[in-house]
Amino acid sequence: MTTASIVGGSGYAGGELLRLLLGHPQIEVTQITSRQYAGKFVYSTHPNLRGSTRLKFTTVDELAPCDVLFLALPHGEASTQIERFSGLAGRIIDLSADFRLKDLDLYREWYGLDHPAPEWLSRFVYGLPELHRADLQNAKYASGVGCNATAVNLALWPLATRNLIDHAVVEVKVGSSEGGNAFSLATHHPERSGCVRSFAPTGHRHQAEMLQELGAFDLYFSATAIELVRGVLCTAHVFLKDDLAEKDVWGIYREAYGSERFVRLVKDRQGVYRYPEPKLLAGTNYCDVGFEKDPRSNRLVVISAIDNLMKGAAGSAVQSMNVMMGWPEDEGLGFMGLHPV
Repeated sequence: MTTASIVGGSGYAGGELLRLLLGHPQIEVTQITSRQYAGKFVYSTHPNLRGSTRLKFTTVDELAPCDVLFLALPHGEASTQIERFSGLAGRIIDLSADFRLKDLDLYREWYGLDHPAPEWLSRFVYGLPELHRADLQNAKYASGVGCNATAVNLALWPLATRNLIDHAVVEVKVGSSEGGNAFSLATHHPERSGCVRSFAPTGHRHQAEMLQELGAFDLYFSATAIELVRGVLCTAHVFLKDDLAEKDVWGIYREAYGSERFVRLVKDRQGVYRYPEPKLLAGTNYCDVGFEKDPRSNRLVVISAIDNLMKGAAGSAVQSMNVMMGWPEDEGLGFMGLHPV
């Protein structure tokens, strides 16, 4: 068995990661750390795992060597300790934003500070297999992915790679788990319930990943919080350089994603769920993508949906691990979702 440990496993993404690894046929989870909960059973923080594991949280100082080390720390912590962590494992997958961007100037622009370990940026492969599968094969280090960036990148990548986009106006609607499990006034139930709150009309940091992965065109991005726990719904108004018929759009997306295990094209003529819907994706590693062409203009509306804790975090991390290790890409990621929920 391949041994794996998780650093910073008490948060939502860490809990999802542990859930996936406990069900992975190739993995034995040996340790999971937490400063706050060290010495306590993991299920005291992740109660859905009762009966699935008797692991207790340990401290980082107690970490033993393992084959694969997952880092699920708050932003800025992994990069200050990466030399230490690299001595503990042959492969590292970091779920934070520390190693997503390759350009130091881009990092400085969007995060407002110099990177503490700039020499490590080139060593990490951006952990979205649909875009970087070849680079992930046999890689030693993979970065995390921003959940909003994942929804947007997978929605627009087939068009961007063909240089078809003049400009795009994108909004994502996101659930409360995107903010993590730390309490704040913004996540307090009386303040959150019933709200449709624009919390990042401009300047969201995940836009840097979109610029990195999609290339040079004008992209305008906004983020809105809605009364949902899990999920991201991306609505992208794409203004094409040349007017395309809808059948041509179908051909582009089928060519890009026809053989992808975790990207589904969703565009039905009837029914309630004719377009991607994050409610149906809770707990799954899917990204659903749909679209509709405006017959009166060159505007193409592209819609995508993911579970932010899965395809936007823990699911992509496990999928990246599978690619890095040469295992079937869907190993440990077979959950199909629930309906109704």
